Amino acid sequence: MSTTEFVVDRDTVVDEGESPRPRRQPLTRQRIVQAALRIMDEEGLEAVSMRHIGRALEVEAMSLYNHVRDKEEILDSICEEVLSGFRVPEARDWREAARAGAREYRRLLLAHPRVITLMTGRKGPVTNANSLKAYEFALGMFLDAGLTAPESVKALNALASYILGSVTLQLGLTISGPPDEARARAQQDMARLAAAADFPHLRECLPHFAESDVDDQFEFGLSLLIDAVAAKPRQEARRPPPPA
Repeated sequence: MSTTEFVVDRDTVVDEGESPRPRRQPLTRQRIVQAALRIMDEEGLEAVSMRHIGRALEVEAMSLYNHVRDKEEILDSICEEVLSGFRVPEARDWREAARAGAREYRRLLLAHPRVITLMTGRKGPVTNANSLKAYEFALGMFLDAGLTAPESVKALNALASYILGSVTLQLGLTISGPPDEARARAQQDMARLAAAADFPHLRECLPHFAESDVDDQFEFGLSLLIDAVAAKPRQEARRPPPPA
């Protein structure tokens, strides 16, 4: 005898004589991208595959192609998903905005460190306007500082390059930072090389690498960039906003 299906609420389905079971969420492009991001964060880029995403969403891998072109589109979309999480800071002036915006961008990269590889190799077009919030914020900040539009683009590229490089060094094996076993070994190896070679400046400064705090180092470099922008001759006033 067949059973009768009842909908108890919008998220639960009940067959007569059976206990309620959750209604399966419809498959969407956003769910696919979010699942791929979780896999990347937890297991690495190599683990992101159509089959693995399908298993995570409890669907056949072939059904993903109804929403995305291929794996490359998913990888590009991961970048946009991460950038969409940029929380636009509130700031009283462009200097405060620069610090808050840089810290927020760094936070995103540290939360999803493997996305750096995707960002540096990405070639596809932007498909999600929400992922452009960080660009809009930074360009407005530099225009408020009195830079011209071409200068604002160059300043944006310089700031983004600094943040990407800083996070990459923080996550990799460098001789700066807290004295864990790997860094201690790297510092000892460099000390031996410096002692054997005629590098007096390196010998003088080498002990301070171990004392370098990654957050202090980031703030120091950020201050150098902000001071450079402040020292640059600027326009008298920011250009008027473009017509709506």
